[in-house]
Amino acid sequence: QYNRVWVPDPEEVWKSAEIAKDYRVGDKVLRLLLEDGTELDYSVDPESLPPLRNPDILVGENDLTALSYLHEPAVLHNLRIRFAESKLIYTYSGIILVAMNPYKQLPIYGDAIIHAYSGQNMGDMDPHIFAVAEEAYKQMARNNRNQSIIVSGESGAGKTVSARYAMRYFATVSKSSSTAHVEDKVLASNPITEAVGNAKTTRNDNSSRFGKYTEISFDERNQIIGANMRTYLLEKSRVVFQGVRKNLIIPAWEAILSLRV
Repeated sequence: QYNRVWVPDPEEVWKSAEIAKDYRVGDKVLRLLLEDGTELDYSVDPESLPPLRNPDILVGENDLTALSYLHEPAVLHNLRIRFAESKLIYTYSGIILVAMNPYKQLPIYGDAIIHAYSGQNMGDMDPHIFAVAEEAYKQMARNNRNQSIIVSGESGAGKTVSARYAMRYFATVSKSSSTAHVEDKVLASNPITEAVGNAKTTRNDNSSRFGKYTEISFDERNQIIGANMRTYLLEKSRVVFQGVRKNLIIPAWEAILSLRV
């Protein structure tokens, strides 16, 4: 049985291929057989051999660290299989949660799902933003120490929505007595801060140019008692404003806007 490898492709980024002839040190060409039956002579040197493909039994793993070979084509292929074939948008990479934006609403964020993840250890159930939120909430309650969740990604990746779901989880499991969702209150400041500085990108017509730091406060019973969101303007070159009163003008890039609920 020949080993399978990944080779770069201008359209599909990476293509799978089988090694049709054993490679020997010093060979300048590797004979490959693509999945469509096409033979390919791939130029190689001992320091730039193509990355090996994982066994089929590992394809679709819910944790990327479980793969035998962890490199760019392996990660992309595993995420594609989980997203396109299994309709799963979440995948772990150790303690990191990788999320694929489906650009549509999914029925996986209701109260029943929240209660299913409540009290569970991270890794006991399928990867989910609720599992990350539960781990942070549990560590905070158990160790009485502040916890942080970093949500990062490119424009249009779904960072704001992910943060909203995490806050919804905290509000539900802490049995907050607030009549309005905490995430709605915190995110209500977005139209104010994003009224200046947003920009259109190739992937998002209304891309925020801000970095947001949201702090949620809990009491001794681990119930939410308030939240504070600071918004930092990252690109001052996009700021335009008209000063009405000279003594009230504050350079927008020096201002930190905050909201308390």
